[in-house]
Amino acid sequence: MQTLDRDELSIHVAAPAEQRYALVSDVTRTPQFSPEIVKCVWLDGATGPTVGASFEATNTVGRGRPWRNRPVVTAADPGREFAFARTERLAGTVVWRYRFEPEADGTRITESYEVTRPITRLGWFLIERMYGGRDRRAQLRAGMRHTLERIRATAEQDSSSAGMDDPATEAIARRHHHD
Repeated sequence: MQTLDRDELSIHVAAPAEQRYALVSDVTRTPQFSPEIVKCVWLDGATGPTVGASFEATNTVGRGRPWRNRPVVTAADPGREFAFARTERLAGTVVWRYRFEPEADGTRITESYEVTRPITRLGWFLIERMYGGRDRRAQLRAGMRHTLERIRATAEQDSSSAGMDDPATEAIARRHHHD
């Protein structure tokens, strides 16, 4: 039987931490980044990331049918940390966390998960047989890498697009183009 405890990956993004936090903490955008999330919506009147807010995530992995879960935001510190916990009867509790650390020319984003209540034997059976999750740890790690790379691409594209909306930046770009 597989076991899962915790893992984390980091990536450098050439953009300020506050902007990256806004991107990641808007869970409705998660399907743009995560290979396993197909839809996220805020619940119970929540419209954004606050501690205690809940959302519904629709996940899919491997060959199995999509399923829904209802994570709850556990940390919402703009520019520093966004975290949520999802609990499923057979699949335990997993806390997903994004930390944002300013670096010289951008932000280091670290995505991590920690299993705080283990997956049951029946949960592992379903993951392995119905969803083809023979090495769930490797799948989650690959998913984190994919998510972080997509966040970086989106963040850096947003930053470069935003810069070109600034008249001073456009003037500098035109001046360099003609030099």
